[in-house]
Amino acid sequence: MKLTTALAAATLLLPLASPAAGKGPSKPPATEKKEVVDTYHDTQVQDPYQWLEASDDAGVKQWNDAQNAHTRAILDKLPGREPLRQRITQLLTWKSPGYGKLTEAGGTLFAGKFQPPRQQPFVVVLDSVEDASKERVLLDPMVLDPAGHTTIDFFVPTRDGKKLAVSLSKKGTESGDVVIYDVATGKQLPGELVPRVNGGTAGGGVAWNADGTGFFYTRYPRGEERAPADRDFFQQVYFHKLGTPTEKDTYALGKDFPRIAMTDLESSPDGKYTSALVANGDGGEFMLFLHGPEGKWTQVTKFADKVIGSQFGHDGNIYLLSRQDAPRGKVLRLPLATPSLDKATVLVPEGQASIQGVYAAKTRLYINEQLGGPSQVRMVDLAGKDLGLVPTPPVSSVGGLVSAGGDDVYFSNVSFVQPQAWYRFTVKDGQVAKTALARTSPLDVSDVEVIRTEATSKDGTKVPLTILKKKGTKLNGNNPALLTGYGGFNISISPGFNALAGLWLEQGGVYAVANLRGGSEFGEQWHAEGSLTKKQNVFDDFYACAKLLVEKKYTQPKKLAIQGGSNGGLLMGAVVTQHPEAYGAVVARVGLYDMLRSERTSNGQFNVTEYGTVKDAEQFKALLAYSPVHNVKDGAKYPPVLFTSGANDPRVDPFHSRKMVARMQAATSAKGPILLRADAETGHGSGTPLSARIEEEVDAYSFIFSQLGVKYLPPAKNLPAPAQK
Repeated sequence: MKLTTALAAATLLLPLASPAAGKGPSKPPATEKKEVVDTYHDTQVQDPYQWLEASDDAGVKQWNDAQNAHTRAILDKLPGREPLRQRITQLLTWKSPGYGKLTEAGGTLFAGKFQPPRQQPFVVVLDSVEDASKERVLLDPMVLDPAGHTTIDFFVPTRDGKKLAVSLSKKGTESGDVVIYDVATGKQLPGELVPRVNGGTAGGGVAWNADGTGFFYTRYPRGEERAPADRDFFQQVYFHKLGTPTEKDTYALGKDFPRIAMTDLESSPDGKYTSALVANGDGGEFMLFLHGPEGKWTQVTKFADKVIGSQFGHDGNIYLLSRQDAPRGKVLRLPLATPSLDKATVLVPEGQASIQGVYAAKTRLYINEQLGGPSQVRMVDLAGKDLGLVPTPPVSSVGGLVSAGGDDVYFSNVSFVQPQAWYRFTVKDGQVAKTALARTSPLDVSDVEVIRTEATSKDGTKVPLTILKKKGTKLNGNNPALLTGYGGFNISISPGFNALAGLWLEQGGVYAVANLRGGSEFGEQWHAEGSLTKKQNVFDDFYACAKLLVEKKYTQPKKLAIQGGSNGGLLMGAVVTQHPEAYGAVVARVGLYDMLRSERTSNGQFNVTEYGTVKDAEQFKALLAYSPVHNVKDGAKYPPVLFTSGANDPRVDPFHSRKMVARMQAATSAKGPILLRADAETGHGSGTPLSARIEEEVDAYSFIFSQLGVKYLPPAKNLPAPAQK
């Protein structure tokens, strides 16, 4: 499964169970080295901390506890921590609600809602997007689990909107069981529970049939069907008929899929067709299957066809997003009556922008596209004629399109200085209007400048960089700066509103976001140039962005902090080992650091199509060249680093952080701390309670402030932002 959760959720980990402030040891615990040598393609690689991979080992647990105690002894004493806690709590518990996934079915609108200070998002039914006061709570995980450890993975309504399938998982595992709710009564249907539909490795989903009597779903191996090592693999598609035991569900598809297959399911608007888009791990290869009224599955595309997405139309066609001979994407139209790729025609040819997705309305298509990070929506009619752009602000992200009737749509929009809100676009007058489903800002960002620039990477590639600063900030090299990035899995890093970036700016800081290769900001070529044996380009891109911030006198190395999560945690590990002199502090969240043994883990095997495998000689050579734990140098002066991990993480095994911390603590000649924040109750970030997020962010930001030598000063007027129009 793609390593996205940490980035999207800001790695929302629970607070550590630890000794009281100041009572832990002031020095990191000694870590035993045990001689282990692995051989890859005649190359011997020493691995003295391999013993730390055994999470259940008593010695590892003891080491972990000692590291946590050391971390707490340092973090709990940091100056300004309590005022910082107050401000972070104020920002993250701002009571303006946020609305996530908006879905329409049978004339009913459903939405995921987050309402601080409630710990978890919940599902609401909306009568109108203009009057949220009339919404009705359909499912609140806090009612099911007052401790706040249960979360909603996804929800899918029936075509008539009368039933809702919901996946629920616990403690960050992302291992979700599907239950069914009656929308009118808000009650769960008795006896309806389908286990292990969602997972942190291959994801999961459901697609209802036309009359809502059953659904196709993704099924992981159950019981003893597979050996324990295989139970997060071999995902297949089954059909569940309501009212029958799940043990009698019927097989539909997938026995011949790759071991690391991941399947997305979707129903057509009339419910007569179901699509299954099957990914070959995380590398960006897909094949498409269709199930039609005749009751059979037909394979429409293969991995080599480079069709990466699909969307049912209302006109008897399915629209395909293809990158065959079009690295930035093109849109194909394929009649459902003849579902063979040779019957497809090009509706929207490749252009300058990278096409990210397609939404089909009654008589037009909405094409979500981007160029370097910010996104926009272009419209075409069903003959492919350009109908112009949906009016949206510059340097913003737009998505989540859903029907507002006919060709009108609702869509989500957010920018670096404008919180997320839902808007309605009306075709008749071409106007966009904000709905009542809109967050307000907990702080005033009216004086924040958004600067789009480019850094030049080692090979001459221009890398987009967005810089936020308050108007009037002097470019004298003395500003504290915070730089983040991701660079992987064909994921575009688009503009988003971050209240904690606002906190940083309040303190006179500079905040920067890099659009690195490995994402899809400029299409498949941009992704390919940052994956497999070309992964080093990602780290060169990030370093180029860091250098630009220094060269343009936004900051200086000792005042430059960097942070990233998941694949972005790998980024942190790689750049700090390659250029330790370039950074003043690092926060690396739930990252991968041993790239030679990552594929031995469940999700690591899905990542092979993105990172490569040690079984291939050239890919092994590339992995070893940047693998963070293997490139730590004895005696080097490393900046202070805070590593985080979650014991239940289904995407990145916490052993990565343990091994990296042990290696860096033993190697560094600098006085700055190398800390591990290892949590026993959480995973990769999904489903973490709000209170837990606050605790981690207090740790992260107090660490950054202290290591950069910045004294936190509460704002003179600790007031919310002015009302937004």
